[in-house]
Amino acid sequence: MDKEPITLNGLNKLKEELVFLKEKKRPEIVAAIAEARSHGDLKENAEYHAAKEEQSHNEGRITEINDIIARANVIDVTKLNNEGKVIFGSTVYLEDLDTSEEINYKIVGRDEADLKQKLIFFQSPIGKGLIGKNKSDLVEINTPSGVKNFEIKDVKYI
Repeated sequence: MDKEPITLNGLNKLKEELVFLKEKKRPEIVAAIAEARSHGDLKENAEYHAAKEEQSHNEGRITEINDIIARANVIDVTKLNNEGKVIFGSTVYLEDLDTSEEINYKIVGRDEADLKQKLIFFQSPIGKGLIGKNKSDLVEINTPSGVKNFEIKDVKYI
């Protein structure tokens, strides 16, 4: 079983979701199944089948989160001494040298990655291209949308 790196924040979000699924969602689904059962014939009872399917999805997600937590290798970048080097969990401030646009990304694990939130998977092309580089480095990264050229303006461990 391979360990998966995860930030402290990512682990806490998974734990919150797990509590919600177990303590709130699970009892709601059980109640919905009981309510649907009370309506009689289960063969043609759409509410019953929908509730059972929702139960299956919920239990599947609970199992998945438990597995992720079991494999989690929590990396707390605030406790690491890395001056200016891009590492897992760091936030990288970049300038796109082609557009002069300034952007920043936090480098995270698979289960936290969300491009809209500027959280990029460390194994993605940009994640791989940045890890190990230093503040002020010029970086050329091959992405699915073509070659990107960046200057690393700053690296923070927050």
